[in-house]
Amino acid sequence: MASSDVNRLIDMLYERIEEAKAPALKPGMSIVDRDEMLDLLDELRAQLPVEVKRAQELLSAREKFVEEAKRDVDRMMRQAELEARTKVSDSEVLYAAKEKARQIIAHAEERSRLLYQVANEYAEDALARTEEAVQAALDEVKQQRVRFRAASAEQMQEQRAKLEQKAIQSDDDV
Repeated sequence: MASSDVNRLIDMLYERIEEAKAPALKPGMSIVDRDEMLDLLDELRAQLPVEVKRAQELLSAREKFVEEAKRDVDRMMRQAELEARTKVSDSEVLYAAKEKARQIIAHAEERSRLLYQVANEYAEDALARTEEAVQAALDEVKQQRVRFRAASAEQMQEQRAKLEQKAIQSDDDV
């Protein structure tokens, strides 16, 4: 599953809320199908671990990438050392071999550092996007819970007032 599924579910929640009808005297309130909202939230909750798993896979891929770069550096270092040892011991040739080995090692270390930096930035970006999506979904769920509780409490208050008024009228009739 992709983050588009999470976004789709959030869009569906927004759509249901925007389409919800307002009670006659409460234009700022909306009545939504509680079961439908809970089903959408359950589905959203089921999707979030998939997003987290995807971020973990990205981290794992980054680590594998870094390990491969380190192996490349080690191989290049061994190759440079082997090349340096097999050269003739003539001082000029030996100096050239050592310089080439140093350059290869410096190049490999720089490449490794750059690859590590790129992998870190990529993983950080992916985790940040995932965190933002998860936080947005969580914020929306919290807002909907607050709205639902407020609407439910208000409806209960109205029902109590109606029952009390009926009780007063029935007492007056007796």
